[in-house]
This record gives sequence, structure tokens and C-alpha cells, in this order.
Amino acid sequence: MRYERIFSFLAPLIAILISFVIGGIIILFLGKNPIQGYALLFSGSLGSAQKIASSLISACPLIFTSLAATFAYKCGVFNLGGEGQFIMGAVASITVALTSGVEGVPGILLCLIAGIVAGALWAAIPAIMKITRGLNEMITSIMLNYVATLFMGYIYTSVFRDGANPQTPAISDSLKLYRFSGFRIHVGVIIAVVLAVLIAYVLNKTSFGFKIRAVGINPLAARVNGFPVKALIFAAFIISGAIAGLGGSVELLGKQYRLMSGFGDGFGFDGVAVALIAQLSPIGSLVVAIFFGVLTTGASSMQVGIAVPTSIVEIIRALIIIFSVSGMAWMRLPKTKQLFAELAARREARAEKVGGASMSVAAASSEEGARS
Repeated sequence: MRYERIFSFLAPLIAILISFVIGGIIILFLGKNPIQGYALLFSGSLGSAQKIASSLISACPLIFTSLAATFAYKCGVFNLGGEGQFIMGAVASITVALTSGVEGVPGILLCLIAGIVAGALWAAIPAIMKITRGLNEMITSIMLNYVATLFMGYIYTSVFRDGANPQTPAISDSLKLYRFSGFRIHVGVIIAVVLAVLIAYVLNKTSFGFKIRAVGINPLAARVNGFPVKALIFAAFIISGAIAGLGGSVELLGKQYRLMSGFGDGFGFDGVAVALIAQLSPIGSLVVAIFFGVLTTGASSMQVGIAVPTSIVEIIRALIIIFSVSGMAWMRLPKTKQLFAELAARREARAEKVGGASMSVAAASSEEGARS
């Protein structure tokens, strides 16, 4: 187990290192200096308080969607509908914002609650189809992403269209999430960080979290031990959708302020990738999402500084995902598990040998002392 934990920690770091080396080679072939490019990348995302704030804001939606994927995966179900739930949360929030007439903090809370409820209800659809009809949740949740995207298009082109522009009107200033002066980071980032810590606590320190993890490890054994497996799967899906829906609401109230084409595009699947790189750890998902936000924010600085396309950063991100997931798959191979077991056995044998030698020395010393 010790060697597995060590490799689980090192695998993402190795994947990042290899990806940056390959990205540097590509930059070199473009006739540019990769060291200068990476310096611009990180200075453009971490070089000042404002740039750090921009990186955190870019990471915010990924934090929510990765946490949503992580929670579902812990229960052994694959919620690939995070993007649809994210979008439906934003749709519910914009509907409340434009029609309720509630302003200020009560209006913000009402919008956030609407996003949570909408995301949970959207996730309930594949959950019900899985536990009642046995349908594959990956397929149904992916298909619902397209439905959510098309429904959002109907909202911003017809129901709440802003004149000739295919977008909704912006929400009122009183409904925008508070931004801290100086650092210019909106309160939604704080919500995301607190949520990551809360989910880590629930999964690892509560009986409910233990039941969720037990179902994810072995649903048959969990059922034999009296756990309500179907109810727990349904709850995991609902909570996962609620997290994603909250993310859509936060993105709307904290950054975008309106719905338009491309809203939420890619956040769902990127969130799944972040969760996998983080080995399904809530805190790890938080860290990896922030790292991806750093790459996204710094890409434009690298483009301006050494005239390379921002797609280089997308290539690096894709390589990180590929190598990280490959490392996880390699760890699950029977030969790899056997290798870890052999290394552990050798380590125990060496420890016993050293312990035996120490005992022999101690016994010899005791005998010599007795003779004296």
C-alpha cells in the first residue's frame, strides 16, 4: 500500500513534468525559447495579486465540476453530465434573476438555491433511469448535456433575448457576487474552496461518506451489509448535480452575468479530467483545478510575449490528462499490483532481517555483560 500511495502522489507530478517537456519541444520547433515562454506563462498568471485573482476565477467552474464528478465517482457511478447540470443551474439562476424582482443578498441567495435545485433535478434523471431500469448513466448523462445546451440556446435566443443580440440581458448589479477590493476575487471562489473542504470531510469523516465509499468499492458487499445501495446511488447523483448546478450559478453571478453561446462549454468534461488527475480526491481536485486555471490565464501572456498560439497550453493540458490517466490505468494492472506486493514483501523482509540482527547484537551484548 505504501508504494501505491507514493506512486499515486508522484504520477500526476511526473505527468505534468513530461507534458511540459513535450510542450517545450514543440515551442522549440516553432523557433521560440521554451524557458522564456514558461516564464511568461507563470508570470502572466501568478505575477501579481490581480493575475492570481484571474487564475482563481478561471479555476472556479472547474473546481465545482471536478467536485461533482468526484462525489459521484466515489459512489461508483459515472456522472458525465456535469456540463448539463452546470448549464441548467445557470439557466435557473438567470430565470430567477430576471423575473423574481428580488434584489441584493436575498436575490443572490435565491439565485444560488435555484441553481442548486436545477442541477440536482437534472442529475436525478439519469439517476432514476439507472436505479429503476439499469440504464448506463454515462450515456444518459452525456445525452442530457446536449439537451441542456439546446435548452439554454432557446432561453437566450427566445425567452430572454436581449434585443437583436442572441444573449440574455445582464443581471442587475445588486445580484453580482461581491468582489474583494484590491484582490478583485469574487466570493464564489471562496464558496468553491469551502465546498471542497466540506466534501472531503463528508466523504472521509462521516458515516454517510463511509457508506458512499463502500458502495463505490463493492456494491454487492455493501448490499449484503444492509446498506441501501440504490438510495445511496440516487443521493450521490443528486448531490453531484447540485454541486455542478451551484457552479453554474456562481459562474453566472460572479463572472459572465448573462447567458450566451458557449456558456459552460467544456467545463463538464474538463472537470472529469481534473477529478481523475486528482485521483478522486476533493482537495486534490481543488489543487489541480487551480493549476489548470493558472495555465488558462497565463496562455495569453505567453502568446503575446513570444508569439506562440495559446493552443500550446491546450496541448499541454491534454498531455497532462493523458499521462495522468495512463498512470492510473497502469497502477490497476495485475502485474503492477504484483510488483507493488513484491516490493512491500522485500521491504518487510529487510526490516525483519535488520530487526533480527539488532536482537542478536543485543543478546550478544547481554551475554558478554553477564560474563563480565
